[in-house]
Amino acid sequence: MKPSHGIFARTLIAAGTLLAALHAQAETLKIGIAGPVTGPVAQYGDMQKIGAMMAIDRINAAGGVNGISLEGIIYDDACDPKQAVAVANRIVNDEIRHVIGHLCSSSTEPASDIYEEEGVMMITAASTSPSITEKGYELIFRTIGLDSLQGKLAADHIINRVKPRNLAVIHDKQQYGEGLATTVRDLLAKAGIETVMFEGVTPGDKDFSALIAKLKRNNVDFVYYGGYHPELGLILRQSREKGFDVPFMGPEGVVNADLAAIAGKAMEGVLATAPKSFEQNPENAALVAAFKARDEDPSGPFVFTAYAAVQVLTDAIKATGETDPYTLADQLRANRFDTTIGEIGFDDRGDLTESTFIVYQLHADGSKTPISE
Repeated sequence: MKPSHGIFARTLIAAGTLLAALHAQAETLKIGIAGPVTGPVAQYGDMQKIGAMMAIDRINAAGGVNGISLEGIIYDDACDPKQAVAVANRIVNDEIRHVIGHLCSSSTEPASDIYEEEGVMMITAASTSPSITEKGYELIFRTIGLDSLQGKLAADHIINRVKPRNLAVIHDKQQYGEGLATTVRDLLAKAGIETVMFEGVTPGDKDFSALIAKLKRNNVDFVYYGGYHPELGLILRQSREKGFDVPFMGPEGVVNADLAAIAGKAMEGVLATAPKSFEQNPENAALVAAFKARDEDPSGPFVFTAYAAVQVLTDAIKATGETDPYTLADQLRANRFDTTIGEIGFDDRGDLTESTFIVYQLHADGSKTPISE
């Protein structure tokens, strides 16, 4: 059962909607785009930004939404929970009522508390932690699958195709990485595959000699890593330098061109679960060409999910003729939408009703090969 939203928040939104109706022709609807502009995972924020901004620009070029132009406002949370709270409060103070973001689950969750309380709709294109939507909030949605689905896909692949003898599961001690690692470990245990190591590393660390030595002592023959690319890249490079050459697997947080820049040839063959390569869908050919004309890379895992987040938001506005977040939330849950990531729908929690993840093999040249669905 969802908690009811405050009467005060609904009253404010209703008043704003009335004013919008009176001035619709001249209105610009501001959309917050919240994620890392700075920090070690800023490249993921750039994926979200270029996807959302492309959608906004193309919608405006086609006449806007019911005569209303869109304006994307970028907010930097550096994927830091405290900064994300500050950003969320700034968005509320800026009277923005629609947000694409945040990106890192550890930032998205505390921001979502503020948005729900203040009557702001948030659609995250990247945060996969189930706990974000388990609270049953009305105004929180996502256009990417859950860690529970991604973790199951990874575990199934390990069980059916890798079949390791001595498995290690490593994580970065953060909500996203540790949550995924725990899911994978527990699912493997149910299948009779026990982990010989389950350990965390500290984000920002540079020397992983002790970890690698322990992996070697335990005769580990496969490593699942929950976290982002900066640490995995260093672990891969240092592992190969120290003669520890076993397969690794990670989530979409490692699918990044900078992984090759950090790890070099050591990242060849790494397995990863990530959203489907929507840029390879022939139906998206014109959109891919538009990205390339801007000298933007459409292949990042959060580019098309961010584009789709703007699509469903604006489609709901078109259908209802309103910008009231609560009205839009009802519209999103009650319908299905044609988007650049396919036809999608949302369940009562605001999660996608279908998974977007598949398994890839990553290559040192920056390309990736789908190996299972």
